[in-house]
Amino acid sequence: MVSAKMGGADPELNARLAAAVEKARKESVSRDVIERAIKKGSGTGDEKLVMEHVVFEGYAPHKVPVIVEVYTDNTNRTAPEIRVLFRKGQLGNSGSNRFLFDQVGLVEAFHPDQATDRETAAIEAGANEVEPLTHQQNDDIPEEAAGARFITERSAVHSVSKWLSKNAWKVVTSELGYVPKNYPELSEQQLSEVGEFLQELEDHDDVHRVWAALK
Repeated sequence: MVSAKMGGADPELNARLAAAVEKARKESVSRDVIERAIKKGSGTGDEKLVMEHVVFEGYAPHKVPVIVEVYTDNTNRTAPEIRVLFRKGQLGNSGSNRFLFDQVGLVEAFHPDQATDRETAAIEAGANEVEPLTHQQNDDIPEEAAGARFITERSAVHSVSKWLSKNAWKVVTSELGYVPKNYPELSEQQLSEVGEFLQELEDHDDVHRVWAALK
């Protein structure tokens, strides 16, 4: 529903929706349920998705910058709840930090041939950068495949996704997001504390994505 709301109802023109539909099919979601969700999200059906996209900026323990994307039908309920989670993390007030991130397009995909050249694929697809991606980092990537995370201009997400799909890559995620410019050095104990805080954020029903300066 969120993907259809953001980019329209046609998966051919909305790479993010195409990836979401593929993931839903993999989880055995029925065609009728998928179609109803698309219609509701895009506003083309009898029901319309009334959701507001809200972005919260703040810091996890040990001054790790965090951006939280929320979709809610009631900001008066959700905003105080998110602020409470930040305060529970002993962070004080949330603070502006978007300048610490690059706003980019992110496409995660895999190729069945482990020996495939990720760098060449990135260049030909029009991505700015590419990083290896393993099954441990994204369980939609098969262990025997060559996984990759392509970082693109925000306007190029769809074109990069389409090129990959046409050249034997399987796109599993296609979205706009945030990549940290720097990563703080943390001890194992500090990493654990940050991880617990981020999990609390992710467990909130209205939270869609959490972006943190954490490797």
